[in-house]
Amino acid sequence: MKVENRKRETKQRRIILDELAKVKSHPSADALYRMCRRKIPNISLGTVYRNLNLLKDEGKVLELAYGKYICHYDATVENHYHFYCLECKKIFDIDEIDRGDLYRLDKKAAAGKFQVKYHRVDFYGCCQECKSN
Repeated sequence: MKVENRKRETKQRRIILDELAKVKSHPSADALYRMCRRKIPNISLGTVYRNLNLLKDEGKVLELAYGKYICHYDATVENHYHFYCLECKKIFDIDEIDRGDLYRLDKKAAAGKFQVKYHRVDFYGCCQECKSN
């Protein structure tokens, strides 16, 4: 009999995932910690980091590394694109790209040589707000 190596879902982990899923801003662990403190005042930053790592390992969140020291998190785990503003450092989802295009991109990348599990494509530049300034 095979025993699954699953972590039990805790109240903290559920709230961290719920808070992350509510926003499209791709918060850092620090920002998510501040969000979660509204629901669990005594939660620690270490608890947020540990649970984010578990959720990432379980495939329930994406970790987005932009820059040297700060990771951002996304509760949308399906393949999708991001735009990173080099001026204001905000991260945006690019929803305008057709899911069929993503599927075709995976197929082209594999080209019989690889088995693509997921991909990540990021765009960099200035967002509309920063471009106007």
